[in-house]
Amino acid sequence: MSLLSSAVGRLRVVAFVEGISFLVLLFIAMPLKYFADSPQAVRGVGLIHGLLFVLYILAMFYAHMERKWPAATLLKVFLGSLLPFGTFWVDKRFLATSERNG
Repeated sequence: MSLLSSAVGRLRVVAFVEGISFLVLLFIAMPLKYFADSPQAVRGVGLIHGLLFVLYILAMFYAHMERKWPAATLLKVFLGSLLPFGTFWVDKRFLATSERNG
């Protein structure tokens, strides 16, 4: 079974890429902006991260509709997107097990 064959699998892929973009924004682009006077790094990475965040939210709702998650799970999956490394924790804690239980 392909990772992209279910809404949860697609969310897992988006969560991984969105999580990486968030870390790049926080730990590479932001320091470049403030310590190397290079604000264009934040503009570029910020735009990509913003688009990926919107895609994450859409994928999260599709997965919720497919799996009928309780509101508490949906809230935790959303809050995970707001914290550094949060999407990786969400994947391990909720998404991987949800996909296996299919």
